[in-house]
Amino acid sequence: MKKSVFKILNIVTLCFVTLTFTNCGSEEPGIIIGGTDSLVIESLKSGIMNGNLDEDFTLNSSQIYNLNGSFIIEPGATLTIPEGTRIQALDGGTSVYIAVLKGAKINVLGTEDSPVFMASVSGNPGDWGGLTICGDATTTAGANAEAEVGGFIYGGANDADNSGSISYLVIEGTGAQINPDSQYNGVSLYAVGAGTTINNVAIINGKDDGIEFFGGTVSVSNLFLENNADDSIDWTEGWNGTVTNAYITHTVSGFSTVFEGDKDNGNPKFNNITAVSSVGGTALQFKKQSGATITGLSLTGYDTSIDMKDGGDLTNVLIDGVAADPSLSYTSTALVTAAAFNWVNSSVSITTLPLQGTVASKVILDASIKYVLNSSYIVKAGGELVIPAGTKIEAKADGTAVYIAVLKGGKIDIQGTESNPVVMASVGSSPGDWGGLTICGDATTTAGANAEAEVGGFIYGGTNDADNSGSIKYLVIKGTGAQINSDSQYNGISLYAVGSGTTIENVSVIDGKDDGIEFFGGTVSASNLYLENNADDSVDWTEGWNGTVTNTYISHTVSGFSTAFEGDKDNNNPKFVNLTAISAVGGTSLQFKKTSGATITNIWLEGYEKNIDMKDGGDLASVIIDGVAASTTADYKTGTKVDVSTWTWKNAGL
Repeated sequence: MKKSVFKILNIVTLCFVTLTFTNCGSEEPGIIIGGTDSLVIESLKSGIMNGNLDEDFTLNSSQIYNLNGSFIIEPGATLTIPEGTRIQALDGGTSVYIAVLKGAKINVLGTEDSPVFMASVSGNPGDWGGLTICGDATTTAGANAEAEVGGFIYGGANDADNSGSISYLVIEGTGAQINPDSQYNGVSLYAVGAGTTINNVAIINGKDDGIEFFGGTVSVSNLFLENNADDSIDWTEGWNGTVTNAYITHTVSGFSTVFEGDKDNGNPKFNNITAVSSVGGTALQFKKQSGATITGLSLTGYDTSIDMKDGGDLTNVLIDGVAADPSLSYTSTALVTAAAFNWVNSSVSITTLPLQGTVASKVILDASIKYVLNSSYIVKAGGELVIPAGTKIEAKADGTAVYIAVLKGGKIDIQGTESNPVVMASVGSSPGDWGGLTICGDATTTAGANAEAEVGGFIYGGTNDADNSGSIKYLVIKGTGAQINSDSQYNGISLYAVGSGTTIENVSVIDGKDDGIEFFGGTVSASNLYLENNADDSVDWTEGWNGTVTNTYISHTVSGFSTAFEGDKDNNNPKFVNLTAISAVGGTSLQFKKTSGATITNIWLEGYEKNIDMKDGGDLASVIIDGVAASTTADYKTGTKVDVSTWTWKNAGL
């Protein structure tokens, strides 16, 4: 929280101590806190919460309540907390908490415009003990079990038990340490029954779990859980309720998990769960034989998606109708966002997120966030990665371990614009920093169907020349070309059997250690390519690619590159319309290996020592330039240069 929820109360002078309080201006002893019930009522009227409440009482929303010890609601009593009420917990550790005993009720009547707050002054993790509710529903611990916090009694046979109602409640700074193995949670629900209503709860900066279910049947909707240091949602003892709509964030390292399920599997259900981490970590952990049924899961930024801690059966965990798969990162489009919790005064503003794992459904990135590509990010068959205009992806300079790949059957939709291109680059944009973008399609290639790519071992190639791998518009890529082995490197963009249904327009590849763009068969075409100082070939093709590139501008100002063009193997006569290549450092311009060739119109070559190189003695007639077979002696300054002066997007950075 940016500021304490009690910031408006700083002018209030509190006249009490932990065990006693006095009337302001009087030196006479006041009421002893924790005394008779009548004294507890008098304390409440004075704004002090401490002791045992054994009759119904409604707090006053205009009163600030100071929780300076344990406040326990006894069986038969109901505490009602109106909208807008604020309860300030002293930083008293385990001695400061609110507990609702079995047979008692709490009614928190917050609203979206006026939630109820329970928080310590500073809001620091571990300041106080949070809210504990004990019910009479079933639990594998048995009837009348003893809670690990407070020794409270819970559990029975009434799964419809009603412990009250909670709406629009914000809890902050909980998780006080009980012993070396236990802490209070933000909200602890012991055998709470399905008759209890819990909607719209935010738990922030807890030192232990955000919310934990110990058996019971209660369900919860609209949870906001931020930086809870152990588990955001924890359950055990056969809890079998439902959580609908949860938004979970981790921006502080060292937390345990998003979910921790333990012991017997009561098959709780989770609908629409979004969890985002800027610090890695583990998302969903299941101990012993625990499990759950999850739909609408979206995980972003976690190192581990599924952890079956004790080797439990993955079929106990069903995600969107399928057994959990630890190889998937479950980075799907979030169905729950922070914007849905505008009543929460969150201190977290996530501006950077890791990008890693797999995409198995549709994922839409957020242009307001800088993504850090720490490892591979793979779009699987059936998945779609949408990258809005202006998105920045910062690639870690970790060589071949860092790349983006779209597998056969997957799609990528890069929605850059002239004024807001998408940028993928390492921080220094040094050649060889990372692996670039690889796309695999189902079009034809002379390598045959289901060939294996030299990068990643990805499968590509088929019979669908109209295959659609998505759309790329206004993309800038820098610093690629990581070394795979002595013979191979990643390119800026590698297109494996990509079909003509794919759109590629306005792409800039700068400072790659290998090729700028390479076509491995396929039928895809491209337009408006800007290729600067790529150390091997600016444009490379092989395996019978036969698309068209319109408007290519190639610049070489660093010596030692290979060529502007390299065509290899069979000639399926790809076409180039409007080609400009200019070198300030000599070198070879257009090279054709084996029987490769191309048809080129409107060509301008400048500054190269060799314009045409038929590397393996191929037929010059395979290369048609402005309607005539290529010549090894022509200077090819006959066309009109491609004008890139208006391509202001071409060198955009992070």
